[in-house]
Amino acid sequence: GDSDNPFLAVGERTDLHLHVPAGAVPKDGPSAGVAIVATLVSLLMDVPIPTEFAMTGEITLRGRVMPVGGVRDKVLAAHHANIKHVILPARNKCDIDELAPEVRLGPGAMRFSFASRIWDVLEILFHDKLVVQVPGLDSSRRIAERVVPPHLDSAL
Repeated sequence: GDSDNPFLAVGERTDLHLHVPAGAVPKDGPSAGVAIVATLVSLLMDVPIPTEFAMTGEITLRGRVMPVGGVRDKVLAAHHANIKHVILPARNKCDIDELAPEVRLGPGAMRFSFASRIWDVLEILFHDKLVVQVPGLDSSRRIAERVVPPHLDSAL
């Protein structure tokens, strides 16, 4: 359908390059990789990320989600902002034990999902909006054709 979203005008043969200058504090930035990719996918699909989510995780060029530091502080900040669901790197699962019981247990507890690859994150965020099978991944992991054009499928 027609859309006012300028990101949907990206052609099948268009490459996107995101440059993040090295001007920040050395430990800042990498943990935003998952959120940056999720945001770009959201823009390209013209589907908003649900507001109950927060996420963190460094991402490799091959789509692996790497562990990050400061999980306790990040989760507490999300909790104070009334975020209900946090997506974390799978290798940070052990950091949940450091959280106060009221954050991880009981009726007001936050929900946690863990991701090893960016596809895990996209499945959590857009599970009912992902429409095209990505070769090499099981049938439950799909991503929109607009985001991964056919000529890039083999790179995944």
